[in-house]
Amino acid sequence: MPPRVLVIGLDCAAPRFVFGPDAFDLPNLRALMERGCCGPLESCHPPITVPAWACMTTGRDPGELGCYGFRNRVDRSYNEMVTANGSSIREPRVWDDLSRHGKQCIVLGVPQTYPPKPLNGFLVSGIDTPDVTVDYTYPKSLKREIERACGEYIPDVRDFRTDDKSSLLARIYALMENRFAVARYLMKARPWDFFMMVEMGVDRLHHGFWKYCDPSHPKHVPGNPFEHAFRDFYSAVDTQIGQLLAVAGENVTTIVVSDHGAKAMRGGLRINQWLIDNGYLWLKGPVAPGTRLEDCAIDWANTRAWSSGGYYARIFLNVIDREPEGCIPQSDYENLRDEIAAGIRSIAGQNDGPIHNIVLKPEEVYRKVTGIAPDLIVYPDDLNWRAIGTVGHDSIYADENDTGPDDANHDYNGIFICGDRSIARPHTIFEMASLLPSTMGIAVTSTASVI
Repeated sequence: MPPRVLVIGLDCAAPRFVFGPDAFDLPNLRALMERGCCGPLESCHPPITVPAWACMTTGRDPGELGCYGFRNRVDRSYNEMVTANGSSIREPRVWDDLSRHGKQCIVLGVPQTYPPKPLNGFLVSGIDTPDVTVDYTYPKSLKREIERACGEYIPDVRDFRTDDKSSLLARIYALMENRFAVARYLMKARPWDFFMMVEMGVDRLHHGFWKYCDPSHPKHVPGNPFEHAFRDFYSAVDTQIGQLLAVAGENVTTIVVSDHGAKAMRGGLRINQWLIDNGYLWLKGPVAPGTRLEDCAIDWANTRAWSSGGYYARIFLNVIDREPEGCIPQSDYENLRDEIAAGIRSIAGQNDGPIHNIVLKPEEVYRKVTGIAPDLIVYPDDLNWRAIGTVGHDSIYADENDTGPDDANHDYNGIFICGDRSIARPHTIFEMASLLPSTMGIAVTSTASVI
């Protein structure tokens, strides 16, 4: 009989801390690695929670999904952006394919699963759950049952960009412990062939505490009270994994995976300020330092490009007959795109130090481009820097994040661990959507995205 499959997702878990040079003592994960396989797992472009988990569970890239980050343009207007959730994903997820083959599935905390959709089994939505007053489970009755058995469900750590680090760390632990408690309860209370959960605490830990734990971070202070927060939390997660494996029992193929990795954030590039300084973006008047672009009066008639900031930058061009006040003729589109890309690649670091800005065109990295895609994708200093969207500055360089304290950026490789040596290790997150059903003896007709 094909084994049951248990997938434990650790959002943002970094290879260096699990099986790399700085690996912590994680006996339960180590046991899985010793009897199976492990290695890095390449993420999507961009390597961000949304859309990475959706890519992993559909086998489709962000261009095919039409989902390029947490917030996406809904049309060609300038200010209308919508936060992505499960409704943004129209492709079948791996549990949809398994449900059609009669497999009983439990899905817990996977990003972009709100609002819950029917499946052959049970679903508890993830970080896109607005709050716990909504119906975040399928079936709806499961919500009350979980709350009675495990207490109030915690979808995420809200407001994790804060200076109150003691409170943040406590909330991260509460999130993690709650997620595993719900997992153990569902695993005991419901039959299952496929069980997939995602724990978000590792991601929130990295963003909140990287400078405290990494001696190489430029803002690290030796001897700070959170110096071992990474080690202690990874160890606590490993303990929870061991407890979950004990509940899972025999004839289970266990896979531990992350959607992307993480590394130190060493600075920020004020991408809209650069566009202003170089004559691509025009405001109707001066603004105070740190003003959000959406709060500015923009001279769209003369603006050729603007950007949204974040862990990476998306640059949009203002094209005639495409945007409401487009000013770029279609005949000039490619030349302007190349000009801006070359300009960004040529930016020097502070004090003329070297940086390596990566600039990509969507059609270069996606099999198909759907939805409202950016015209250019920018990874400041190869993701060592963040893209800062605010304007009104006298410099394009930033030392602090513009949306609150955050000392980590995402990295291209996450982790893959499997406790079964017969399973061929995938190299990209896209391969997971076919690997999981095949592990259960089911062939899928969809193919993984290959760039």
